[in-house]
Amino acid sequence: MNQTEWELLCDGCGKCCLNKLECKGKIYFTNAYCRFFNPKNCLCRIYEHRFEVVKDCRNIDLKAIREKPRWLPKTCAYWLLDNGYDLPAWHPLITGKAVSVFNAGVSLKNRTLISESEVEDYEDYIIDWQDL
Repeated sequence: MNQTEWELLCDGCGKCCLNKLECKGKIYFTNAYCRFFNPKNCLCRIYEHRFEVVKDCRNIDLKAIREKPRWLPKTCAYWLLDNGYDLPAWHPLITGKAVSVFNAGVSLKNRTLISESEVEDYEDYIIDWQDL
């Protein structure tokens, strides 16, 4: 796959932009998002320069996908395909529509979120959403 094809696998849910905590080999998702994430459209405001600006922003490559413990959401197309699963029916590559991830309710759009710039204790923002 070339870089363009690889990037098309991303469904645009935004869940990888949530801050996470690791404790005793387990990843805990929070509803606190990166300050450069736009919760209205689930896109990064600085996507082209994210690695230069956000030192702990992760590149989604095979190493990241296979990392233990798993820090990508279980709905992530990269993770699904690498683990032998099919793309879900709502995935934009299946539907041909970018909004299908929003319509299916599996993105961060319309969820209760908080910017990381407003958070003091991430432990207070741990979430247990079924699609993470």
